[in-house]
Amino acid sequence: MPTLQFKGKSFVSNHHLAVKYHQLLPNAAASLTDKVSLNDNLIIHGDNLIALKALLPNYAGRVKCIYIDPPYNTGNEGWRYNDNVNSPMIQEWLRSQQPVDREDLTRHDKWLCMMLPRLTLLRELLREDGVIFVSIDDNEVQHLRMLMDEIFGADNFIAQLAWEKGRKNDARLFSIGHEYILVYAYSLAKLKELKTVWREAKPGAQEIWNEYIRLRALHKDDDPAVEQALQEWYRQLPKSSPSKLLSRYRHIDKYGPWRDDNISWPGGNGPSYDVIHPVTGQPCKVPERGWIFPTLERMQQQIDWGLVVFREDHTQPPFRKAHLRPIAEELEEDALAQIAGDTFENADELVADDDSEAIVGLQVMPSVIYKQSQVAVRYLRDLMGAKVFDNPKDHEVIMRLLRYCTEPDKGDIVLDSFAGSGTTGQAVLQLNQGDGGNRHFILVETEDYADTLTAERLRRVIEGVPGFKDARVRAGLGGSFSFFELGAPLDIAGVLAGTELPRYEDLARYLFYTATGEEFDPALLDEAQSFVGESAQYRVYLLYQPAVEYLKQAALTLERIQALPDDGSKQRLVFAPTRFVDPSYLETYNVKYAQLPFEIYRFHY
Repeated sequence: MPTLQFKGKSFVSNHHLAVKYHQLLPNAAASLTDKVSLNDNLIIHGDNLIALKALLPNYAGRVKCIYIDPPYNTGNEGWRYNDNVNSPMIQEWLRSQQPVDREDLTRHDKWLCMMLPRLTLLRELLREDGVIFVSIDDNEVQHLRMLMDEIFGADNFIAQLAWEKGRKNDARLFSIGHEYILVYAYSLAKLKELKTVWREAKPGAQEIWNEYIRLRALHKDDDPAVEQALQEWYRQLPKSSPSKLLSRYRHIDKYGPWRDDNISWPGGNGPSYDVIHPVTGQPCKVPERGWIFPTLERMQQQIDWGLVVFREDHTQPPFRKAHLRPIAEELEEDALAQIAGDTFENADELVADDDSEAIVGLQVMPSVIYKQSQVAVRYLRDLMGAKVFDNPKDHEVIMRLLRYCTEPDKGDIVLDSFAGSGTTGQAVLQLNQGDGGNRHFILVETEDYADTLTAERLRRVIEGVPGFKDARVRAGLGGSFSFFELGAPLDIAGVLAGTELPRYEDLARYLFYTATGEEFDPALLDEAQSFVGESAQYRVYLLYQPAVEYLKQAALTLERIQALPDDGSKQRLVFAPTRFVDPSYLETYNVKYAQLPFEIYRFHY
């Protein structure tokens, strides 16, 4: 595979390993919750590279979806490269402390040096079935694509979306009003193994379905009457209605509105077999591309279910029905009967609201998104009372992406490490309110406005903004978040010297993840019993208090070993400053000792 070379690459390729774990310090005053917790929605203020490293013990391999909007490196954004990488060339960059502008001949190198370790850590945070979206424009899209091919693997590339944001009539040659969103999976093979299918609702489809249900309740099982009334409803719609564009769903059967659809194999070279016309008794003409159904048995099943319509005679192929409410091919006859029965017997219950759009009119998302950029600018200005941020992202577009690839009821985690004005957080909250979901967000913002803008926006949309034009925000979306600051690095060597003493939980989280490579569960922590948690291989203990006098005498002794809880299921891994027990006793009591700070890495790596 071709690789991208740039100045500094050799120095930053493993820089994420050198970044120390930092404490995450709760800021109750900036939070909007009764109890600040790392299991809540999170806003983290601090350098996003350090923050991503600090998130690993709790969130490695847990994030379902990442959306980031990094600097586009246009030359006029004023961003600075400030990763403290130990190399003469990069130290020279750091000493200059100049914003990266168009006169900087190394601006592309600096941008890639900034992105590489962050993308590497982001990948570590993704679930095996996770996906990442990265917004970018023409300044760096070609470099970003190659960099992500290296980090995520070219085989895991999903799509390069184009977001058309509006025409620029002052352009001298072409109006370039679009940008891109690169989409990669952690493992496309895993998505295929899980038979993952992403779909979104067609605009206007829900309104058609609701009208159909109303008409079905009125006319009962009189399909022609329902069909005639639905077609009249289409005619009366204004031209601007999105439902008008779906008026091909003009026919009615027991499964709902339908339109005719092609019955031939996509792309050609489909199967050929005899399909007998029910009137003439002759084989129907086979489409040039072959039948869409792989076997005659499958075709006959569709015919028996009433999903195939024959023409007047056998000289033309039949066509198949495409229903507004999709009928999955794997459904059995009793399931189809249930769908039809619903429309007859439970019509009133089937009138859907915003949180059940997915039952009708599904489609694959196209690779081009149309949404004017000024809509988001005006929205944020009205929400905050003034223009407070340049080029905010549109929360409705982010909602569309998140709705497309997350599930409402699975507790999916959404991460944005370039949080800016907090658009991604609002998108998650608004999605949850609409479909009753329990998604969580993690936002990381480096700049000083993490509290005054990022968090403040979310406070407003959660609690409600009187008089705001958006009724949902006017009433308040509900939810909560915990605000954290980055604290001092967890320098284990400093623990013994007494110069840096983190909280018990912070040190326990770091040690557990570093030693086992597994997720730390704070619910299992029992400081009184020195119990940190349980991995696949160990029950983990830590003899520690953030006090120098305790550390001076916190040796692992035979008495302490005997006092540690032990159910006999796994070896006990004990972290302590020193030990006064012979190796033979450790073996007898099935204990593995790890001296702080020297032996942390040898168990997992």
